[in-house]
Amino acid sequence: MKVFLCTESEILDPAAQAAYLPAARKLIEAAHGRALRTAAGRVVQIEGGPPPKSAAIVEWDSLDDAVVFYKSKAWADLAPQREKAVKVIRRYVVEAEK
Repeated sequence: MKVFLCTESEILDPAAQAAYLPAARKLIEAAHGRALRTAAGRVVQIEGGPPPKSAAIVEWDSLDDAVVFYKSKAWADLAPQREKAVKVIRRYVVEAEK
């Protein structure tokens, strides 16, 4: 069952984000995730409260795969670079309906 990990964030430093994204995407791909390359794209409000400044979406084959990756040492080791680039507002996994 496919799942989608969504990260809502605010870009702190565009230059740091430009350096961080390739490293993050490489780790995600090595763990069999598929970054949908939305992190630097536009977010437009359609309904409800204000949209996040940035929204990254990653497709995973299972909820467990996503959770294991985001709790991994490799992801934790990237934290200093990530924290210079973006402020994470919210991160969650959405499972597709059966």
